[in-house]
Formats: sequence, structure tokens, C-alpha cells
Amino acid sequence: MPPTDGTVAVRARGLTKTYGTTRALNGVDLDIPTGQVLGLLGPNGAGKTTVVRILTTLLRPDEGEATVAGHDVLTEPDAVRQAIGVSGQYAAVDENLTGFENLYMIGRLYGLSKHRAKERSRELLDRFQLSADADRAAKGYSGGMRRRLDLAGALVAEPSVVVLDEPTTGLDPRGRLGMWEVIEQLVATGATVLLTTQYLEEADRLADSIVVIDRGRVIARGTADELKGQIGGERLELVVADHQGLESAVRVLKEVGTSEPVVDEHAGSVSVFVDTGAASLVEALRRLDSLGVAIGDVALQRPTLDDVFLSLTGHATEEEGT
Repeated sequence: MPPTDGTVAVRARGLTKTYGTTRALNGVDLDIPTGQVLGLLGPNGAGKTTVVRILTTLLRPDEGEATVAGHDVLTEPDAVRQAIGVSGQYAAVDENLTGFENLYMIGRLYGLSKHRAKERSRELLDRFQLSADADRAAKGYSGGMRRRLDLAGALVAEPSVVVLDEPTTGLDPRGRLGMWEVIEQLVATGATVLLTTQYLEEADRLADSIVVIDRGRVIARGTADELKGQIGGERLELVVADHQGLESAVRVLKEVGTSEPVVDEHAGSVSVFVDTGAASLVEALRRLDSLGVAIGDVALQRPTLDDVFLSLTGHATEEEGT
């Protein structure tokens, strides 16, 4: 975890926003210590982007208050904008400009001198491994390159707070891993980061603390380990060698587990949470052996953040919020 100076870089209290009859936010509270990463989790439509728009001065809340880098988002919006860098869900780059020209333009708009804007642009192009393509038009960039260029643009003015709104949306697994490495490098410099995502493994890897939001409300908060600990126990999963044994496997795991079994009939797998770990595994295998059920594979593992989210909300992260 990066060192902090004990201050809070981002603070929100009671944020509420309503669109017609739909309450997008319903009393959201957030705190991000300086130099840390807060992962804001939730499905599409949960309210994550509404929070981002309020904290970046693009939207006024109906109720509540927020400060970013010590500045009030309602009464000091210009100071907030000077202190932040924002990378949205979709890469905001000018496709007709080169990578260098995109960053240089942003630098000049932020008031950097011509010399410093050029210098800073070259620094970031090198940092984000875009130097070889610096003089190519951005319309020829891959999706991952555009995302890196967009994030570089958010850092031109060396902001103290960086807001990343689903930065890996639309990237393939390789591109996502590359972006994670870039974000980790950013955090290593001491930046404070608000990361919104619906990819739970992303928050598990990058965030110092996590807030789970669903239907406009905060429903859980803590570190990844603390959230996983709310479920308790471990997850026992097995795959039957013959699908005819699946019904018996479900019955046995229901008896030894502490939750309702989750069944994948196509894969011939069943999983359940257990509170006695290896002892539950041994007991399940003993019972299945006595019933003549052959097992093709078996695993015992800690809960994932996906398990946490499903337990908290009753639905998966990819489902649309209401």
C-alpha cells in the first residue's frame, strides 16, 4: 500500500441525485485517503458514473456535499478541475491528431508553456510505451493504445487526484492486463485514485479499499480481504466424471455446505460454501465414493469478490442495475 500523509483527498457525504422518478444516488458517502486507490464497484446502472460526474464538477447533486483535494465541488469547481485528471469510459482523443499532438494540446490548454508542454508530452508517451507511435494519427491506434493515450492525457497537468471511470471497458484480456500495469505505476508515484469498475478482479488487484454500490446505495465497504471475510469459509467446487452423478453430488454438497449449491449442468459442476475447509472436502468425497459417484476434478478456494457481490446483491456484476 502506498504511504499516505493521513489526509483525505476525496470526501463525499450524503450524495443524492434523482432523475425523474429514478433515484440514481441515495445518500452515498466516500473517503479516499491521500495516496490510496478506492475501488467503486457496482453493475451498470448502479450509480458509479453519477458519483464520478459529481466529483469532477460535471453534475450537481440534489443533496449532499463533496470535496476533492480540499476544494468544494460546488463552490470551488475551478480549483477542483485544476487538481484532477479524468479518464472516462471511452477514450477521449482527437483521432485526427497524432499521439504527441493530443498531449501537447492538452498541455497548452492547461496553461503549460510550449517548452514544458512538449517535454511533458514526450515524458508521457515514453511512460505509456507510445513513443514509437507518437507521430501517427490516433485513428490508427488500437483500442488499448487509445486507452493509454487517454490516461496519459489525464496526467499531463500532474494532478494530485486521478479519476478512472471503468478504464478497461472494451479491452481484451491482454489490453486489460497492460492497463493494470500502467495504473499500478501511476499509484506508485503517490497519486490518489478513484477507480470505478464492474470487473471485480480489477479492484482486487488495484484497490486499497473498496466500496460496493448497488441501486444508488453503498451496501458494503472495506478491503478486499474484509469483504471476502463477510462470506466466511471457503468455496468447495467439484466436477463429476459422469453427468448421471450430478444429482447425487448436488445433494451431498447441500448436506456438507453452508449455502445453496450452484450448479452448472453443462459443465457437470457444483459448488457450495463450507465452513470447515478440508474436513468438508474429505467428508463430501467420502459420501460421494459410497454412492459410487466418480469425481473428475475438485477444488477448495477462498471466496472471490464475485462471490461477495453475488452474496450482497443477489445478482452478478454484469447485470443491469435498476
